[in-house]
Amino acid sequence: MAKTIKVTEDGLAKLKEELETLKTKGRADIAEKIKVARGYGDLSENSEYDEAKNEQAKIEARIAEIEVMLKNVEIIEDVKGKAKTVVIGVKVKALDMEFDEECEYRVVGSTEANPLEGKISDESPLGKALLGKKIGDEVIVDAPAGELKFKILEITKN
Repeated sequence: MAKTIKVTEDGLAKLKEELETLKTKGRADIAEKIKVARGYGDLSENSEYDEAKNEQAKIEARIAEIEVMLKNVEIIEDVKGKAKTVVIGVKVKALDMEFDEECEYRVVGSTEANPLEGKISDESPLGKALLGKKIGDEVIVDAPAGELKFKILEITKN
């Protein structure tokens, strides 16, 4: 049995959009590249053809991956206003106790995680440590960089 994928409504919409784009535009673009590459002659020494076929394989693999995700998706309910505890879908404002800096994270499912946008996975060390905590709680995270300490200042719906 495949693993359940937790996503927000927004994350689900993005997955469906990516799937549709890959199936239409992605497949059409790669078919054109293969057609052009075939026109270059001998396929045994045609790097453009090999590259296009590799790209096609990547697109098809991603399509299959998204289709499996969509079959095993669990929609995360939207949290309204202020939340009492950290759950997937909330934004957490925390104080990094080592550097005395405030930081904000949105806890999301693993498919939506993007640390550059402040979106952390519920499966990441910090995400796991935050889940279920309340405002005022101190959280100790065992991270690859060492032990990190945070104090939760605020929990809100985005």
